[in-house]
Amino acid sequence: MTGSNDTVDVVIVGAGPSGAVAAKRLAEAGMSVTCLEQGDWTDHGAHVGDKPLWELMAAQKYHWRPNVRLLASDYPVDESESEIPAAMFNGVGGSAILYSAAWPRLTPSDFRVRSLDGVAADWPLDYWELEPFYERVEEVVGVSGLAGDPAYPPRRGKDYPMPPLPVGKTGMTAIKGMDKLGWHWWVGNSAIATRPHGRLNPCQRIGTCNSGCPEQAKSTPDITHWPDAIALGARLVTGARVSRVETDAAGHASGVEWIDRMGDRHFQRASIVILCANGIGTPRLLLMSETGRFRGGLANGSGLVGRNLMMHGMSVVIGAFEEDLQSWRGPFGQHLYSMEFYDTDASRGFLRGAKWQLFPGAGPMAFHAGVAGAPYDHGWGEQMHRNTDVWFGKSMGWSIIYEDLPDPENRVTLSGDLTDSDELPAPRIRFRVDDNARRLSAFHLERATEALEAAGAHSTQKIPDTDMGAHLLGTARMGDDPASSVVDRWGEAHDVPGLFIFDGSVFPTSGGVNPTATICALALRNAERIVARRRDIRSAA
Repeated sequence: MTGSNDTVDVVIVGAGPSGAVAAKRLAEAGMSVTCLEQGDWTDHGAHVGDKPLWELMAAQKYHWRPNVRLLASDYPVDESESEIPAAMFNGVGGSAILYSAAWPRLTPSDFRVRSLDGVAADWPLDYWELEPFYERVEEVVGVSGLAGDPAYPPRRGKDYPMPPLPVGKTGMTAIKGMDKLGWHWWVGNSAIATRPHGRLNPCQRIGTCNSGCPEQAKSTPDITHWPDAIALGARLVTGARVSRVETDAAGHASGVEWIDRMGDRHFQRASIVILCANGIGTPRLLLMSETGRFRGGLANGSGLVGRNLMMHGMSVVIGAFEEDLQSWRGPFGQHLYSMEFYDTDASRGFLRGAKWQLFPGAGPMAFHAGVAGAPYDHGWGEQMHRNTDVWFGKSMGWSIIYEDLPDPENRVTLSGDLTDSDELPAPRIRFRVDDNARRLSAFHLERATEALEAAGAHSTQKIPDTDMGAHLLGTARMGDDPASSVVDRWGEAHDVPGLFIFDGSVFPTSGGVNPTATICALALRNAERIVARRRDIRSAA
């Protein structure tokens, strides 16, 4: 094994949103930072969204499932015991390369689920503690939106850096339905530029956000954070697959072992280790780092590493309209969103709720057979023309992100037979959708159908399960009590000093909104804590 002659202040595992935010802030503070990323840089100009093969390539090379994408930088995931497969992307920028860029905050109630509803757990911090970090991240990321949404507390700081994206004919049509019913809606907030912002270009609304943005308008960490972090002295190593976290004789995190593309092993010594490998990759690494001292996995004194996996199941209702809505126009993520049915109402027969987000119609290949319900081999020819005539440019949908409540039996373990290309055990996920989530989803599907019909849809199609675990959360939860959590309120492992987790693994509950804004705000807050502690130590010395 090749060892590093230099001990860095911080080694970060994963160059996605949380890793990028942490690296930039720590490098700004003058700390030596090395980040190890098993994927590569993305060439945004090579994205297929503006090319004729877009829909075919989006279903393979840019697919959200690593088991379908099968890139060299991916690792397989054993999904044999999961009702929902996992979405992730390995590379500089992480899964944000393929995200829809919706940028909501959690609501105040999301931090107090135990107190309000008697289930799950409260967070060890509240909305107000995180609020200034939300605002700071929005400025660097470049978020477009409109302040004043009554579903949230009034913003106490700045407005969004940029005005919102146009809602278009799709949004205006949906608004008619929501207004008719008297239901909440608000203009979408997105990490997508509406005017030049830093290295971001204005959105051209081609609507292919989820297969990468060829216009470089969608904000991803490889554009907004990593160039600055590197200029400040951070070192980013790609093609570096971390195989374990090491500890010293005192049980303090001391660095990480990693494997390069030639199969050679290296050791990066560090005073602090920060894991940013997502809600599956992080517990996998902790479990692979088991030692005689840390049986059952590193930082697993509570037995909760890998448990309480939450993936935000997603349901969809699509409506077809008579008029041309130009609904192929972007953004894909959310023209509008609604929080009408977000918090618990006991009369509905389930706990918690969901956010709706309005998305446009898809490209013509999407209407091959699925929307109309025809078998695949009957979808070509006349049937294809009929489907395209009904749906293409004339449809839109409400996607429903419903809250998962944590269940310790939904978990990440190590596969006993499946490995990655370096012979490291693949993660095995077990995930079951519980009865509460099924009732929640059914209720929201009916309400979203009402909303589309009120807007004038002549046909609707419900998709109760989109077969996508979009967000990976909860598998190394934060808390004040070491017996019921893996890390403390600052992301540091209770059992292993110097080991931090900054990704979505630390979420005690999932909320019902896209989590990237909260992941980034937490990473910035916790990085500030590391900077402050270092400053205090130096002052005392």
